[in-house]
Amino acid sequence: MMHAASVLPDGKVLVTGGTNSAENSAELYNPSTGTWTTTGNLNNPRMFHTASVLPDGNVLVTGGASIVKHSAHLYNPSMGNRITADLLNNARMMHTTSVLTGGTNSAELYNSSTGTWTITSNLNNPRIFHTASVLTDGKVLVTGGGTDYASNSVELYDSSTDRWTTTDNLNTARLLHTASVLTNGEVLVTGGINVYILNSAELYDSSTVSRTITVN
Repeated sequence: MMHAASVLPDGKVLVTGGTNSAENSAELYNPSTGTWTTTGNLNNPRMFHTASVLPDGNVLVTGGASIVKHSAHLYNPSMGNRITADLLNNARMMHTTSVLTGGTNSAELYNSSTGTWTITSNLNNPRIFHTASVLTDGKVLVTGGGTDYASNSVELYDSSTDRWTTTDNLNTARLLHTASVLTNGEVLVTGGINVYILNSAELYDSSTVSRTITVN
């Protein structure tokens, strides 16, 4: 638990870190054979980290609960090994990572072609246990999360202007939820926690900047 799972270009699933005490192990799941195999270890034990598949097929693993919370590394699935990447500018865990084309409010951009991190403008609201989804127009939608309690705030990041703007709030404040971009461009936000475990869901439509509560 508290691990990360990433679907690779070949359809295999890379699972990294996690468990009750941070692990540096990694495994690959092959859905065609239904089998798991161990692969190259992470450079540091970690949990509450992120693992993002980059356009070149490498996997960028960042932050998390680790000896070095600002560490990052690249995993090459074809070689089964990892390369230490440029350090994050800020230590972080329970954060989110979004691949763009082209409890803090800080944000950073990773350039896979140069292997460097750049600090961007800050979020309007500090948050952990939130989601970050890349929309069809390239903007990043950040929903919910919070600090001391669940939040219903939502923000959009525009990488072309390096600006965060607030947008329509969620109908229900939530953290530890999921947000999935659908084929029609809408974002489905489901579950999470707000004092109690939630079974509610809502849709975000970026074309109208509105949300609709879906049937439980």
